[in-house]
Formats: sequence, C-alpha cells, structure tokens
Amino acid sequence: MKALVTGGGGFLGRHIVKKLLARGDRVRILGRRSHPDLEARGIEMVRADLQNSEAVERACLGMDAVFHVAAVTGYWGSWDSYYGPNVIGAQNVLTGCRKAGVRKLIYTSTPSVVSARGNLEHVDERMPYQDKFECPYPATKAQAERLVLKANGVDGLLTVSVRPHLIFGPGDPHLLPRIIERGRNGRLIQVGDGTNKVDIVYVENAADAHLLAADRLGQSPIDGHAYFISQGAPVVLWVWINMILERLGLPRVRRKMSYRTARTVGAVLEIVYTVFQLGGEPRMTRFLADQLATPHYFDISKARRELGYEPRISTEEGLDRTLKAFQIDSLSPGGRGSG
Repeated sequence: MKALVTGGGGFLGRHIVKKLLARGDRVRILGRRSHPDLEARGIEMVRADLQNSEAVERACLGMDAVFHVAAVTGYWGSWDSYYGPNVIGAQNVLTGCRKAGVRKLIYTSTPSVVSARGNLEHVDERMPYQDKFECPYPATKAQAERLVLKANGVDGLLTVSVRPHLIFGPGDPHLLPRIIERGRNGRLIQVGDGTNKVDIVYVENAADAHLLAADRLGQSPIDGHAYFISQGAPVVLWVWINMILERLGLPRVRRKMSYRTARTVGAVLEIVYTVFQLGGEPRMTRFLADQLATPHYFDISKARRELGYEPRISTEEGLDRTLKAFQIDSLSPGGRGSG
C-alpha cells in the first residue's frame, strides 16, 4: 500500500508511519517541517501547509490511502487559528483524495466532538455531536469529521474516523510533559472532587487502530463510521496524575478547586484574554475545567467488533515505557531536564 500521512512527523503520526514501514508499505509525509531522521529511512517528504490546496492535491497523487492526522489542538486560541488548519485543511485533503483517485481516507478525530462538556460515562458512537462548543478545537474537529464521513462513497472514496482519547507515550509533546512541568513547579490544581474517570490510550494502540481501519475499509461495515479508541478501562484522572508524580519523585497535588469555581474562573479569564488580546494561554478555561473535573469515557465495543481493535499494550506497560523515555530524555544533553 502507498500511504500519505499528514502530520507524519508528529507524535501519533510518527507511530503510524513506523508501523506502515514495518509491514512494507511505502510512505509519504505531508507537513510544514522537515524531518531528517524520517527522510533517512527513505520516506518522501512534502513540506506544505494543509491550507495550500494545490500542494495537498500533489501530495495525494499516486496514493492508495491517506491518513489525515495533522490538526491544530489545544484548549485556547482564535477561531481562525483552528478553522483554517482543521476544517479548510480537511476539505483540501478530501478534494485531493478525490482528484487523485485515492480509495481510502482515515481521519484522526477526537471524542471531544461529542463530549465537550464531559459527564459522559461508557457512551458509544450513537452519542450525537454537541450543539454548542466552548472551544474552537472540538468545534472545528466536529465540522471536519462531519465532512469526512459525509464524503464516504463520493467518487469512490471510502472514509472512516478514529477517535482516540488522551494519547500518551514516548515522545508525547503535550499531555505528560505539561502535567510534569506543572507538578514540578507546584502549579497543578485538582479541579473537582477527584473521582472523575477518563479514558486514555497508549500511542501505539492508537496507531494500531488507524491501520486496522485502513485495512478494513471496503471490506466491512466500517465505511463512513466513527470509532472511539481507548485502553478499554478508564483511569481515575487525579489518582493517575498523582501516581505519575510520585513515580518521578514529585509531590502529589495538594491544591484543590471546585468544579463550579473553576468554570467561573475560566469564564472570567477567557473574557480578560479576549478583551485585552493577551498572548499565551489562560491558566483555566471553561473547556479545561470540564476536561479536568468531569467523567468522560467511552464504550469501545464497536471498535473491537468491527475494527478488530484490542489495546495490545496495557496501561501499566505503556506508562512504564513513557516514564522511562521521559527520564532518559530529561538526563540527555538538550533534554527537558538539562540546564
């Protein structure tokens, strides 16, 4: 199979690329940066922005499948900063696939398209999209996912959406580094009563789900459908965070804030940052308060049944690998822990 991976130099994208190479597939990457280590492995690089429709179309030429992984993520930012890459980018990928005769498109989505406010326990894919979003990220990802799934069957293109939740693993640039940095600086605050369960997924398991989806498109009932992907067993978020901190020799989270207070503080900070056009990110937003204080975990029975998905690497093993890699990186020259 000849496969294009948008965002193939990123966290999840790299693992998808490596798995494709390991089974003998030919890989091309579309991204804004160069990645010499991947080019050294014979991977073709196309440096371009997703909003450059002509470049995206050229990148799709000759491909059997496209893994559209690239996106702008986060909990704060202007609408335009998310809409362009996430929605216009997805439109360009769809157009590129159709013009190039690509048969399969595997889209990386997020459970936040249906769970922006949280308070969802063991829900499945019948859960509808949110009517209102308090953050551009889930709103634009929902728009893009709808476009992708609606395009299934148009001009011979088959589409599927994969929704991994809270990906962690070696090379993670966001989740654990942010937790660890704030824990080290004493800036972590438990939001809510600390009992909320959330789904997580180890990065290699998430990559496996993408390849399973690609292989089953056109041969099973997955065409035009979305699938939640996780470890299959949620963690109690703040217990999990404290366990990570303890294993790294850092103090447990001591400071606490009620969910209601966090939502209020978040709303105020959003107004302040917007009115005064402040740079950076607020310490709290309404969306972030929801993610930190409410349960959001999902039934992956459909992925198991129709994709053949099973989390091969356990949460415990995945965390062991992740923390080991983080500690090695912290001690290496130029690593996170170097002065």
